[in-house]
Amino acid sequence: MTSAPDPIRPTDDEARALAQRLIREARFAALGTLDPESGFPAVSRIALGLGPEGGLWSLISGLSAHSRALRADPRAGLLLGEPGPRGDPLTHPRLSLRAQAIPLPRDDPRHPALRAHWLKLYPKAQLYIDFGDFQFIRFRPLDALLNGGFGRAFRLSPADLALEDHPDADHA
Repeated sequence: MTSAPDPIRPTDDEARALAQRLIREARFAALGTLDPESGFPAVSRIALGLGPEGGLWSLISGLSAHSRALRADPRAGLLLGEPGPRGDPLTHPRLSLRAQAIPLPRDDPRHPALRAHWLKLYPKAQLYIDFGDFQFIRFRPLDALLNGGFGRAFRLSPADLALEDHPDADHA
């Protein structure tokens, strides 16, 4: 029996640029978590954005099911990229990230700058950003799979994604 050929292409600069564009342009994502009670995967939609010093961030209510799931198990999956207005949705690029969710305490010195930056991205968040149950979460990518369209699949490392623009970004 012969094995099927590997559909994953070697990662190149074009794939890196496409993945980085999908990240820069993302304003929301599908978030996959593991339900702590059943162990089954659950998916929800979250707001998403790059932080002022890099990193991929979201503002999440601690009352949500996905927040409870991330507290129990910080492993997360994120899907970025939307189908265009025309054509088959499977021909449009999308990026699947495997990530670790890292909460940012409100007393962290980076919180005020992140709060101000977030409000520039999402002005309507002013309604709830200071509620006690809301917290910023950084998603630290472990790896990614880019589907750039039919026959264009790539595996990417955190370095390929170029999310961390600040020297201490890994200390969140």
